[in-house]
Amino acid sequence: MAAGGAGHRTIARRLGRPPSTVRGWLRAARLRAGSLRAFATRWACSLDPEIGAVAPAGSALGDAVEAITLAVRAWVLRFGRSETGPWERAVCLTGGLLHGQPALPP
Repeated sequence: MAAGGAGHRTIARRLGRPPSTVRGWLRAARLRAGSLRAFATRWACSLDPEIGAVAPAGSALGDAVEAITLAVRAWVLRFGRSETGPWERAVCLTGGLLHGQPALPP
């Protein structure tokens, strides 16, 4: 929603979360957008070598969301659906960058 232009208050209302929580999520996602896109793009290309380029979405966050979406889709197309939901799969395919405080290499 943020990549589409929605603000943190609007997103918080729609998700039923406190605005400060959503603001924190968005701040972290924007700070990590380049790494999120890189992790997801590598997975998408590994899972589907014919996927082609990730189309620019107009912002770093939008580009990350696009790459994550493609990676999750490539995973499902290759391995099929599982009990793991798309959010959990996205966390996995981005090296944990979408979840809490990931342990990044030095």
